[in-house]
Amino acid sequence: MTKTALTLALALLGTAGASNLTVWTHFTSAEEATWLRQQAAAYGRATGHRVTVVSVPLDQMADKLIQAAPRGQGPDLIVALPQDRLGQLAAAGVIEPMDRWVWSEADLDRSVMQAMTYRGKLLGLPMFAEAVALVYNKRLVPQAPATWNEFLAAARANTGDGRFGFLVDLSNAYMNYGLFSAYGGYVFKNSRGTLDASDIGLNNPGALRAAALLNDLRYKYGLVPEGVTGDAAKSAFLEGRLAMLVTGPWDIGDFKKANLDYGITVLPQPPGAPQAWSPFVGVQGIVMNAYSRDKAAAGRLAQALVTSTAQVSFNRAGGRIPVSLKARAQLKSDPVVTGFSRAIAAGTPMPNVPQMGAVWKPWSDAVALSVQSRSPNYAAIFGKAVQDIRAALR
Repeated sequence: MTKTALTLALALLGTAGASNLTVWTHFTSAEEATWLRQQAAAYGRATGHRVTVVSVPLDQMADKLIQAAPRGQGPDLIVALPQDRLGQLAAAGVIEPMDRWVWSEADLDRSVMQAMTYRGKLLGLPMFAEAVALVYNKRLVPQAPATWNEFLAAARANTGDGRFGFLVDLSNAYMNYGLFSAYGGYVFKNSRGTLDASDIGLNNPGALRAAALLNDLRYKYGLVPEGVTGDAAKSAFLEGRLAMLVTGPWDIGDFKKANLDYGITVLPQPPGAPQAWSPFVGVQGIVMNAYSRDKAAAGRLAQALVTSTAQVSFNRAGGRIPVSLKARAQLKSDPVVTGFSRAIAAGTPMPNVPQMGAVWKPWSDAVALSVQSRSPNYAAIFGKAVQDIRAALR
């Protein structure tokens, strides 16, 4: 791995003079932190630049950068930030467009490029992504359900006597966004890559139909009892009492430890939906401090960290899902990578505009309320949610 990184760094060499570069990272696993330090050290040996890696908690990074950057402090690069902070950082003027450092745009998944683009500018080099998918116990469901009817049949066949065919936290807006999107619901209208925060689609006919399907999963089909949380679903799956659940890469480590024989696929297209199930895609990318004193050196380091070769070695260090199509091809024997990559490719980038902060609570409250009783007034519930969002935005 080090030789590869060194070769890449030499190929990128072209700056005169040595610089001191600082990288902030939130990586807490020993394997991922070691990977980053090895990559930084190899780059330093090849170029003469000195790279210092500093650990900073993820939830503090954006605010610290906003405070430090204008004073000439802070990092040259952050490895890595989620796309939902890009709008805030762009508004503060503390991050640099990264278009010129893209290694190969054709090698990157469409949805991840959209996720890291804000107002027409690529503000971070995509590094890894995540989305929820349908995870199933192969002992109970030997083959992935390809249609909604197959999904329902498998769920019903495994429900009863303390066992469950399918579970998900029905009140969780994030986990269930794929259904909203399939029926034509949306948070903010996407117009040629630009999100219009004045056009909210969480109470349109498609969104209401998605809410009704969530309600049906509990009351019509009898699959998801009241009070089911994500943790409860995970526990049942680990115990072998659950056939299928919707979850993300973050739970796979525990499934592996339990020696479960599982598969990962996309949720089949819901009944009558005009589009396929499309979950939220979360992307983390490398961002550059707009006040960096050596943007060329920082940009080359960022570039070296996101090539397909680097993403393969990073995946092997910590299991993150790469955004490079070449990296995914090299890792095609890994069912976790291939399974979640399908969900990511089918997904919708989670909005990266600051206005998203006004959405989560009203929308989540509405989703929770819509599954508390049989066939409630969906139009009233989601109409109020959108009204509250608009009021908060004003």
